[in-house]
Amino acid sequence: MRIRRILAAVFATAALAGLGLTGAATATTAAAATAAATAGSVTPASVTPGECTDGGGTIDRSTPVLPTCRGGMHDGQTVD
Repeated sequence: MRIRRILAAVFATAALAGLGLTGAATATTAAAATAAATAGSVTPASVTPGECTDGGGTIDRSTPVLPTCRGGMHDGQTVD
């Protein structure tokens, strides 16, 4: 009877340890996939005025050709 309890505890510990390692490996893989997707994404050539201000920037209309978004997420992109 005692050996059954010991074996049950050993198997339960091994199963829980396996789940923990699998979860950690999955989290690492998901983080790497997210980083690769972010690095591979293309930024648009221009943004709308709403996208500029929503991203935390301001519209600089002093540029010669087109207004430019300054600051925030779309810094340096032209504004249509």
